[in-house]
Amino acid sequence: MDEDGRLARWEQRTELPLALASLVFLAMYAVLVLAQGLPGAWRDLFTAVLAATWALFAIDYAVCWRLSGQRLGFVRSHKLDTVVVLLPLLRPLRVVKVYEAVQRRRGRPRLSLHARVITYAGLTTLLLGFACALAVYDRERGAPGTTMHSFGDALWWACETLTTVGYGDVVPVTTGGRTIAVGLMACGLALLGAVTGSFSSWLIQVFSLTEDSPDGGGPPEN
Repeated sequence: MDEDGRLARWEQRTELPLALASLVFLAMYAVLVLAQGLPGAWRDLFTAVLAATWALFAIDYAVCWRLSGQRLGFVRSHKLDTVVVLLPLLRPLRVVKVYEAVQRRRGRPRLSLHARVITYAGLTTLLLGFACALAVYDRERGAPGTTMHSFGDALWWACETLTTVGYGDVVPVTTGGRTIAVGLMACGLALLGAVTGSFSSWLIQVFSLTEDSPDGGGPPEN
């Protein structure tokens, strides 16, 4: 049994369960950040679930590393997976792999290429923006000189950052918050470029088909 085949089968079987685990991770993190009045027992429970889901990500990474047989080459060829296991809040970036796993079970994709790119980027933007808003709010609230006094402020900041608007009314002041902001800026540029590029390509394709059709391109004949 070849190693590539075993790795592909493992990834096919675990991608969807791990996607659900990533949603559980995000939900537990959100509760721990936003529900400050939780009793200690509930907080310990949610923390344990959070740790357990992260352990699943680490185990999956270790198994994939072992099945690949590449040793350090696996780290170089799976940079995103390495970053995600270190920073589980970035798992929304793996949404494309989740979609591929679904399609392998259902067959032919139901959406066009352009629609898929826009859907991937939109879903990733929502999940990543929410996760980064949580992470920044967790570090900014109560910090000296903070302008992020509520989670609503954090969501507004995430929208500003992802869209590259940056009004400057809400900005991170801590080192951790600014580090997250840099990563979100880079992701925002990439996602925005993917959406606008795909949308522009779709428009060009539509106009090209219209012009090439017998009755659609030129002015009407007299």
